[in-house]
Amino acid sequence: MAVPASTPPAGPAATTPSGGLPAPVGKDMVLLMRRLTRTVATAALATALALVSACSSGSDSDDDAKGGKGGTLEKVTYLTSFGNFGRDSYAWVAKEKGFFKDAGFDVEIKPGQGTGGVIQTIVGGQADFGPVDLTGSLLQVGNGQAKDFTVVAAIQQRTMAGIATVEGKNIASPKDLEGKKLADTPGSVVRNLFPTYARLAGVDASKVTWVNGEAQALIGTLASGSVDGIGQFVVGQPTIEAVAKKKAVMLPYSNVMQDLYGNVLITSAKIAKEKPEMVKRFTAALLKGLEYSLANPKEAADLLKKNVDATNTASAAAELELMAAYVRSGNSGTAIGTLDSGRVAKSIAILQGAGALKQNITPEQIIDFSLAPKA
Repeated sequence: MAVPASTPPAGPAATTPSGGLPAPVGKDMVLLMRRLTRTVATAALATALALVSACSSGSDSDDDAKGGKGGTLEKVTYLTSFGNFGRDSYAWVAKEKGFFKDAGFDVEIKPGQGTGGVIQTIVGGQADFGPVDLTGSLLQVGNGQAKDFTVVAAIQQRTMAGIATVEGKNIASPKDLEGKKLADTPGSVVRNLFPTYARLAGVDASKVTWVNGEAQALIGTLASGSVDGIGQFVVGQPTIEAVAKKKAVMLPYSNVMQDLYGNVLITSAKIAKEKPEMVKRFTAALLKGLEYSLANPKEAADLLKKNVDATNTASAAAELELMAAYVRSGNSGTAIGTLDSGRVAKSIAILQGAGALKQNITPEQIIDFSLAPKA
């Protein structure tokens, strides 16, 4: 602000060199004051702009801590269904492509160990979401082995569970499994559903020996020749052949149990009840990753490799290509992730008819259809 020519400057009165009466304020003094005022104003403006710039140009880690709308990301722990194979790469894709971040989540992805292990970890509060086989979860609930989890979306519309072996093991049909040794994790749906499969396929389950194995090590166990077969999703065929260097032989459970869903997404009953909108946002982001992975299997395999160094990208991409037929519903126009109460009821009836359930259950006991994607 300019100082009027008739107003003396603030502070001690200006004096003459001899210390006498104040010297008159001249034109030069007025100009000096104007320059001083402008200098102070410019400095203040520069400081303010610097502060604004510092606040708006945060580091990459600052950006990662913000959601799509500038809010803090909600931390979520996600379990894969079974190790880190191509069939589970869609979670990594959702993370790498920013789908989780856009939905407001900072997601940590950990390898799961099959249906029983995933349910136990989520119910115990060590993880928030994960895929499990729907039939396996029905067995867990119907036999009193698990509770307090909720199904919120389908991953595959048909079960991918099955027995895998390689040529040279003399296994070409279910009946050939008698007298053989199979490996799987204790909580795997393949292992838990085997008695039902065996009964429907005409196999004497008592003549089949099961041994324990870790999800990521099963294929290596088969390749080493220490077992005759392993529990495995049928889309694992390319990975088995890449590791074992032999042609894989697959015995899909869907050949004798055709109405069964495959993997479904679950969360704890507590989260489903207390945070329904959060569950819907997470589900949508994950399914977006699933859809992108099926459309871009090679890129999805590369993104899995980026995060899991042991990934065989060719096998991972091939798994996704095979999985597409299990994920997309046969009903044209049906959205990915949908669940049908009638089909689930049929699955329950199959298990009850095979004597696999100790207690009656209904679809609504474990599925919240209000949270699932709409058909």
